Amino acid sequence: QVQLVESGGGLVQAGGSLRLSCAASGRTSSNSVMGWFRQTPGKERDFVAAITWSGGVTEYTESLKGRFTIDRDNAKNTVTLQMHSLKPEDTAVYYCAAKTYGLGLTRSASAFDVWGQGTQVTVSS
Repeated sequence: QVQLVESGGGLVQAGGSLRLSCAASGRTSSNSVMGWFRQTPGKERDFVAAITWSGGVTEYTESLKGRFTIDRDNAKNTVTLQMHSLKPEDTAVYYCAAKTYGLGLTRSASAFDVWGQGTQVTVSS
């Protein structure tokens, strides 16, 4: 069973940057897909970005391309989300997730079967 632990959230001023990390432990497969989602109170969990463990193929929500970058370090079993030019509307709880079965990238939260506990990101104006 894979376990995920996020870190790196916090309070930042608009225009600033944050780097979130997700440490994966347990049995990770080279076919796994790792993703970041975010959620605000009363709303559904939204897709942010995803990456394949093996080839490093990435996918992003269009509106976040250019500001957010997902990457992985296979040796350290970590996935990161680098966020630049943050805006107040980026404020949310950010979740790391793993899709440990099947092949291919997906944006669907229901396809990811392992989730971290979430880390709060707050962007002040």
